[in-house]
Amino acid sequence: MNSIITYLLWYIQYLEKTISELLIFIAKFIPLKQFVFDDANSPNYQKFKTDKLPVIKKHEKQDYSFLLEYYLWKYGKAIKPISRRNGKDIPDSVKCPVCGAPHQYIYDNTGGRGSFKCKICGCIFASGEKDRKSLVLSCPYCGNVLQPKKDRKHFTVHKCINKHCSYYLANLKKLPSDLPKSECYEYKLHYIYREFNFDFFKVDLNTIPDRAFSFVFRKKSAHIMGLCLAYHVNLGLSLRKTALALHDIHNVNISHTMVANYAKTAAAVIKPLVDNYDYKPSDTLIADETYIKVRGRKGYVWLIMDAVSRSILGYRVSDNRGVGACILAMRMAFRNITSITKKFRFIADGYSAYPLAAQQFALRQENPLQFDITQVIGLTNDDAVSKEFRPFKQIVERLNRTFKASYRLTCGYDTFDGANYSVSLWVAYYNFLRPHPVSGRFMPLNKIDSLDGADTMQTKWQLLIFLGQQTILHMQKTG
Repeated sequence: MNSIITYLLWYIQYLEKTISELLIFIAKFIPLKQFVFDDANSPNYQKFKTDKLPVIKKHEKQDYSFLLEYYLWKYGKAIKPISRRNGKDIPDSVKCPVCGAPHQYIYDNTGGRGSFKCKICGCIFASGEKDRKSLVLSCPYCGNVLQPKKDRKHFTVHKCINKHCSYYLANLKKLPSDLPKSECYEYKLHYIYREFNFDFFKVDLNTIPDRAFSFVFRKKSAHIMGLCLAYHVNLGLSLRKTALALHDIHNVNISHTMVANYAKTAAAVIKPLVDNYDYKPSDTLIADETYIKVRGRKGYVWLIMDAVSRSILGYRVSDNRGVGACILAMRMAFRNITSITKKFRFIADGYSAYPLAAQQFALRQENPLQFDITQVIGLTNDDAVSKEFRPFKQIVERLNRTFKASYRLTCGYDTFDGANYSVSLWVAYYNFLRPHPVSGRFMPLNKIDSLDGADTMQTKWQLLIFLGQQTILHMQKTG
């Protein structure tokens, strides 16, 4: 018995010695400062982050003569003009933008560097500022008024230029010590806010593409149209190969232009059904964007899917990678979501458009939705967030590869309009017709009872067109 106790005490002492040696090794060769420069806090990723909302200050227009009379009535003495002892004077054109006080009541706030302060109302303003807006954006860290720096297509970039701002100083400390000052501009150091001048929440998501025609078949039939969609969408054949397959297999003479018109019209009718279908989304959504080619130009397809059911809830084709297309895709995905639970997760990559779009959802007037974006940064699991949510990111990457196999990689699309209807048809095929092994059986992701009795794929396409027509009629009746 004594020998066992002696052995355990010796073993405990051995473990304590080993732990102390490991702690010395960590303190000597793995300094804690290196964790400041991980993927989540490194200044290399600051430009991809979206800052929190600014402080909105409301300035009401005032009259300096009324304020002078009020001060005299309340305190029994008048506000005297400024007595300047240094011999320098303020130009006569300088007036307070809030109360309109003349230059006799204006302080030179920074010793000739262009900042002034009103003695009557206390307003601080810059040189050349004649009128102040009723709403002013201020930095949430230092309270400094944001300055408009850049005008983009859909928004204006406001920047805090205060060199003593706590946000700026904290980011400045994260820079490498050996970084030359000439390269500091490559990092995002100042607080930035993007003010949108275009309301993406008023854009109609159910637009009909141009050159779409009616379903009055003069020479062909709905059966031929279903065959065109089955070959073109299900099998991924081009327009010309689809026309060739109909001629060689079914002895149907049809041009590739007619196949394109069939596909575009079917997309216009089926799209409302696909977009307004109640997919009953879960608390985890995944988003990603992928590249396409349109006449040799780079385009983008935004895809948002449900991590549980694997259904595509939102999609959008755009000619740029701006935040506008991201907001429209997220609007489509949030059609049937009225409230956000604490378990809700929106997983995306490190692109800054996603948190910026989420910020606009929280700012909208009707049914605001507040949620955070879980960003999986990079290709390796260098941080805890990427390690935990990497499997979800791989799901949407697999979706991108499935989509890439459906369109012609060598030529791409001819127009963005054609890309839009092609993606709409592919999403309808992916959500309602394509067999998936998710549930253990090769069945479509979403079951529609009307499609159960259809034996052939061309019949299912005809039924989807019929259901799309019923959806359009219901939308017109309900307004």
